[in-house]
Amino acid sequence: MNILIADDESDIRNLIKISLAENGYTALTAQNGKEAWDILRTQDVHLAILDVMMPVMDGFNLLRKIREHSTIPVIFLTARADDMDKVLGLGLGADDYLSKPFSIAELMARVGAQLRRNNEYLSPKEKEAASITYGKLSIDKEKCCVFKNGEPIELGAKEYKLLLYFMENPERVFTKRQLYHAVWDEEFYVDDNTVMVHISRIRSRMEDDPQKPRYLKTIRGIGYKLHYSGEKT
Repeated sequence: MNILIADDESDIRNLIKISLAENGYTALTAQNGKEAWDILRTQDVHLAILDVMMPVMDGFNLLRKIREHSTIPVIFLTARADDMDKVLGLGLGADDYLSKPFSIAELMARVGAQLRRNNEYLSPKEKEAASITYGKLSIDKEKCCVFKNGEPIELGAKEYKLLLYFMENPERVFTKRQLYHAVWDEEFYVDDNTVMVHISRIRSRMEDDPQKPRYLKTIRGIGYKLHYSGEKT
């Protein structure tokens, strides 16, 4: 993925370029708004980091031109930190705003967050990591959504975490204690019924026949496992 850095300070451009490369991105650099616009017109850019105060063309005017043609994520990186500048930048269509001096780690985190929100810009490997498919079930981990045959399944928070844990470990048998520790993240295992109730709720929303589950199987005397045994067509 190509990330554009437009800033008239060479030290900042180089710092961001190095950090982007360390995180697997390709950095394209410009020292003013006009250079940045020329890059945007001639190359594929997936996210832009723009300074506001640049010669030739400032960040606000550059963003206006970008938004006439593109919806790529834009992060403003600037020493102008007063509220009116933030309001103007966001009003023009910026997606985020980070003030100088800044933490490079925070900037990288914000770049990653913006690209995940616009997941059409994710690489195939990143898209695969953000979703899990098993049988007719799929989970979008970024949006915390569960689907069966492409149709959404409504689950509570703990039910979602339980199913996600099973989906990340298919065919593996778990005791109730193991599931409780994994999902509730509590040191002491108190109630046998807690896990059973949530398993029952998942089945009622996911299985065609909760009494004859084709996904969440009970392993008598041990616990549960996710095992896809096929579906009637």
